[in-house]
Amino acid sequence: MMRFVLAILLCAGSVSAQDFSEGSEAKTWNLYAEVPARFEATVVDILCELTGDCPQDCGGGMRQLGLVRTADDVMVLPMKNSQPAFTGAAAELVPFCNQVIEVDGLLIEDEDLGASNIYLVQRIKAGDADWIKANTWTKKWAERHPEAAGKGPWFRRDPRVNEVIGREGYLGLGPEADETYAEENF
Repeated sequence: MMRFVLAILLCAGSVSAQDFSEGSEAKTWNLYAEVPARFEATVVDILCELTGDCPQDCGGGMRQLGLVRTADDVMVLPMKNSQPAFTGAAAELVPFCNQVIEVDGLLIEDEDLGASNIYLVQRIKAGDADWIKANTWTKKWAERHPEAAGKGPWFRRDPRVNEVIGREGYLGLGPEADETYAEENF
């Protein structure tokens, strides 16, 4: 059994060493261990892949999505789109549920940190269509939350975020702990 596990780990190590940078036009984020990566992949519902619970629409945008790379059948985890906040990958990919697409972005790979196949998707290409920028998350959020219109960062106006803060406080210890902290420090 141990030999089998070691063989899988050795194969996984050699797979992650593949170079997918050819043809990439990804813009750097100056993140540690980032490399440009452009590849073809199938958009999948990660929960479906792991458990077999597979709604037809990949969870309708309510689940984390993955990319199963065509070249090596490795699941890549898209964590963000091309916008400044670490948001948006699932919203950008859900229209392509269970489809083969091409993506261009940044891959985070660092053996020492245990980071593997973390992806920041910047562009998406489906079939013969033109490349589209993966930057629609904030617009989609605003359409879902018209009551939260206003200036400033979206998360300061998000009803879900404000509900959690109201219940658990800014420190996550309850509103009373916030009051005590403010009295002691401000």
